[in-house]
Order: sequence, then structure tokens, then C-alpha cells
Amino acid sequence: MGVLRGGGGDRRRRLRELLEGGGLVAAPGVYDALGARLVEEAGFPAVYMTGFGSAAALGGMPDVGLLTMSEMVENARRIAQAVDIPLIADADTGYGNPLNVIRAVKSYEAAGVAAIHIEDQVFPKKCGHLSGKQVVPVEEMVQKVRAAIYAREDEDFVIIARTDARAVEGLGRAIERARAYREAGADVLFVEAVESEEEAETVARELAGTPLLFNWVEGGKTPPVSAERLEEMGYSLVIFPVSTLLGATREMRRVLREIRERGTPEALSGESPSFSGFVEFIGLPEVRELEGRFGG
Repeated sequence: MGVLRGGGGDRRRRLRELLEGGGLVAAPGVYDALGARLVEEAGFPAVYMTGFGSAAALGGMPDVGLLTMSEMVENARRIAQAVDIPLIADADTGYGNPLNVIRAVKSYEAAGVAAIHIEDQVFPKKCGHLSGKQVVPVEEMVQKVRAAIYAREDEDFVIIARTDARAVEGLGRAIERARAYREAGADVLFVEAVESEEEAETVARELAGTPLLFNWVEGGKTPPVSAERLEEMGYSLVIFPVSTLLGATREMRRVLREIRERGTPEALSGESPSFSGFVEFIGLPEVRELEGRFGG
């Protein structure tokens, strides 16, 4: 594990191979570089930068379209540099019209990202599992997908087209939109916030032949579905955008409560990584080696 990674070409090819391999690729969500290192350490083949978690971590606010493209791209750059596994990133609506999408694709690609998803919501967007979403006309999103395909310099850079139309126009119309985005050139299709396992199965059946993404959100509109069942249905990719965010929040609250009530976190220290073990994990030995080689 290096302190800083280079470009993302090898990782983009690796993600393509994973998606074409026939199995289900699991990509836990993270909102920072430390989380990405933990995902890599745990043995996952890919990692996902969550927009929901990025809004919470960077701004302390909900995912309602308040982070800018530059903020999201810079967060993705830091995450991509921290790991060797492919990074899939949330790119919201593409941040405007097709010209903005072109800029977004080039920016995320230059940041070392392996894949992005863009969605057909009206800006400012909302988290896909919140109420009150609106979607743009299908023709507008088709142009955005075409612009994204045009903009990428590496053909292995994966474009994921997400539709939020299930909550607005119904499942049938969401599937029709996904087909239109596939015809426009999208590599992976993402029907957001299906409301039952049966709906997830319908999506998989109706869109068979194209890699499909399933969004596993604790407490969201989509009920839990096992990884085995998703693979049986034919899904290629499952993301877990809030699992680490919720877990980290739970544990930080526990530590803070311990400090407030007892004065120190000493009672919990045996459950935590050691200081020396942690700094080794985040790359201090490599830094020391580089200091010895180049000075500093």
C-alpha cells in the first residue's frame, strides 16, 4: 500500500474485468481516504465514494445538492490516491447541462477515479432515498449520457447511468428510462430506490444483458436483499453507501459518551487499534523509508 498512488488506468481496467467477470462486485461506501484504506484492508475489490457520506463529512449537512463539483472531485482525488483498488464515485447530476457533464467526466477521470454515476434528477438533487425528488425529461438525460461517453479519454472509464424515476413516474417508466440510457451508451444501469425484492427482480429481468448496480441502504426505501440473491438475479455491482458512515457515527458517539461520563476513554482503549499500529497502517513506515532515501 503506497502513500500516494498515480493514475487510475490499471484500476479502471481492473473494474471493467470485475464487471465482466459474471459475479457480484461489492463496493462499500466511504467518505474519506482513511475509510478507503480500511475497505482495501478488508479485502474488497472496489470502493465507492458516497455523495451522502461526503455531504455529511465535508459539510455536516444532508445530501441535497449543496456540495459543488470541485468539492466532490477533490474528495475523490484524495480517496483514489490512498488505495490501489478501483474507486467508483457519485457524480450527482453531472452538475448541470451536458457541457458541465463533459467537465465533470474529465475532472473525475483526471482524479484517478475508475467509474462515476450520474443521475436524472432535477438540480438541486436529493439523496435517492429521500422524498420530494424530481426528474428531468428523458431526452435531457440521454444527452448527458452521450456527453459523458464523448468526454472520457480512457475507454475503460465506466459510465453508470442512474434513474430516480421509480419514486416519480413508477417502476415501468424507470425501466424505460434505463433502456434509453443504455442505448445512449451507458456501461452500467442503476435504477434507484426500488421498493421491494420483487421490483429488484423485475429490473434485473427487464434489463438483462447490461451490468446492473444495486444500492443497499440501511433504512432506505429498498428492503435488504442478500448478496446471494442479488447475484442470482444478475446484478453485477452492489454499493453500501452509508454502512461505514453509520458505523463510524455509532462508535464516535460511544467514545464521546465515555469521555463525557468518565473523563477519559481509557475503558475503551483495549477495543481500539494501538497508536503505533494505526500509524503503521496509514503508511508511516513507507514515509520513513522515503525520508531515508531522499532526505526530509
